[in-house]
Amino acid sequence: MCAPRPPPAPVKAGKWSSAARLWKSVVERNPVDGALWYELAGARFRADDHAGALAAYERALRLGVWRPDDLVLPSHIEYRIACCHARLGDVGQAVAALRRAMGAGLRDIDKPWDDPLLADLRDEPWFAETFTPLDTADLSRDEGWRADLRLFAREVPRRAYRPPGPSFDDDVAKLAEAIPRLTDAEIVVALTRLLRPLGDGHAYIELPARHELRAALPLLFFLFEEGLYVVAAEPDHRHLLGARVTRIDGRPSEDVLAALDPVLARDNEQGPRHSAMRWLRQPPLLHALGVATDPASLTLTLSHAGAAGARDVVVPADAVVSPEVGEWPPPPGWCWLPTEAPEQALPLYVRNPGALYWYEYLSRRRLVYLQFNGVADDAAEPFADFCRRLFHSIDVEGVERLVVDLRWNGGGNTFRATALLHGILASPVNRPGALFVIIGRKTFSAAQNTAVLLQRHTHAIFVGEPTGSSPNFVGETIPFVLPHSRLEVNVSDLYWQTSWPMDHRTWIAPTLYAPPTFAAFAAGTDPAMDAILDVLAADEHLPGW
Repeated sequence: MCAPRPPPAPVKAGKWSSAARLWKSVVERNPVDGALWYELAGARFRADDHAGALAAYERALRLGVWRPDDLVLPSHIEYRIACCHARLGDVGQAVAALRRAMGAGLRDIDKPWDDPLLADLRDEPWFAETFTPLDTADLSRDEGWRADLRLFAREVPRRAYRPPGPSFDDDVAKLAEAIPRLTDAEIVVALTRLLRPLGDGHAYIELPARHELRAALPLLFFLFEEGLYVVAAEPDHRHLLGARVTRIDGRPSEDVLAALDPVLARDNEQGPRHSAMRWLRQPPLLHALGVATDPASLTLTLSHAGAAGARDVVVPADAVVSPEVGEWPPPPGWCWLPTEAPEQALPLYVRNPGALYWYEYLSRRRLVYLQFNGVADDAAEPFADFCRRLFHSIDVEGVERLVVDLRWNGGGNTFRATALLHGILASPVNRPGALFVIIGRKTFSAAQNTAVLLQRHTHAIFVGEPTGSSPNFVGETIPFVLPHSRLEVNVSDLYWQTSWPMDHRTWIAPTLYAPPTFAAFAAGTDPAMDAILDVLAADEHLPGW
C-alpha cells in the first residue's frame, strides 16, 4: 500500500507540530523512503523539535532522497544536520557535520556565514577560516588575486566530479608566484587553462558584467565546412557579412583556432567548434593568450566570393558588445546574412531561432518541423503545455512525420525534456522512417540528454553533424565567485549517465551526415532538412527502417 501524503492544511497554516505528527504516521507505514523521512525532519525542525529532526535527517541521509522537483543532495542533508546540532547547542557536532557537508560538495559556500541558525559557530576557528567573507577592499592588486587563487585552488578540487590532475597544485603555486608579472587578462587565461584538464564541458571562467576585458568584436563568426566566415555584424560592419576569414592578425585562422585548444573546455572535439567562436571575438583575451597583437582590435584578412584577392580589415573591440552574443540569432539591430536577401525565403532553421520552441506543419508533406532551442519553460506557455498542444495537433491533422531540430539547443533543465519524450512515445510518428532528430555542435548539456533519451527510447533517425557532448558526460552549472576579481567560476559535480554505462562514444553521430556549409547558408538552404526530404522523396530505406 502506498503511504498517503498528509493533508497540506497544517503546513500551510504553520502548524508544524501537527504536520510532524502526520509525517510520523506516514513514515511508520512506510519507513523505507528517504524522502518521507526528509519531510518529517523538516516539519520537526520547524516545530523546534531539533532532536527529533536530527534523527529523521540522519535516517534520510542513510536512505537517500530523490525529489526531481527539488534536488536534495547528501551535502544538503548534512548541512541540515549541522543546523540541528547548532540549535541543540553542540558546536563540535555541528562543525563536524559541516565538514562532512563540505566534503560531500556543499554548493552554497556563502550561506553558512549568513545563516542565523549557525551564528553560534562563528567563533569556531575552522568555521571562521572557511566561511568568513573575504574583504578585499584593503588588499593590493597582487594580494587580491592571490586570495582569489586560494579560493579557486580549494573549490575546484572539492567540487569537481573529476578532480584535477597531479600537477594542479604545482600549477597553482607557479601562477601565484607569477601574478606580479602577469596582466589581469593573462591571469584569467591562466585560470581557464587550469580548468581544461577536468574533461568538463561546463567548466568556465566568466568575467563580471561591464568588465573592460569583456570587450568584443561587433561580429559573429561561424566555422563551416569551407572555413571560418562572418555571419552577422553591427550595421557599421555590414559590408563584412559573408566574408571568409583566412587570417587573424597575420596568422592563418586554422592556427589561431589550434592555439585556443588549451583554454577550451569540452566534452568532445566537436564542442570547441562552437565555443571557439566566442573567444575569437575577444581581443583582450586573445592578446593574453599570445595569438593577437593588439588587445583592442583584430586585423582580419577577408575574402568574398567573386571578389579579387583578399583584404585586411582592422576591427576594433567594442566595450558595449557582449561576448555572450550567440550566433542564432544575433542581437536586435544587427545584420544577419540570412536576412540580407529579402527576396529569398528563409529556411525553417533560421526563421525563429530566438524562440525556445516552436513548430510548423508542412501540410504538403504531412510533416511537422519542431525547433527546440532551449530545454526550459517559456513564460507564455510552459514546455509541457506546448507539447500537449503539439501532439494534439499531430493527432488532429493526421501528421505522418516529425522532425525535432536540436542543433541550436545548448541545454537547460533535463527534466523539462520528458514532456517531449512522453509525447513522442504515445504518438504514431514514433515509427521507423517517420521520426527525425537534427543535431549539431551546439547540442549540449540538457539538449544532449534529450538526444540520448530520444535515441534510446524512440525510432528516431539522427541527421546533421555530431553533438557537442557525449552520451554520458560530466555537467552542471553551479558557479562560485572569486571575491577580489568577481570572476565567476564553474566546475561540474554531477555525472549524467543518460545512456548505458558501457557507452563510451564521444558523441551521437548522425545516420544522415549533413554538416553545415557556407554555400548552403548563403543560398538559404538547409543541408539537414534537405537530407531528410531527399530520403523521404526517394523512399530510401536506412538501417533500421
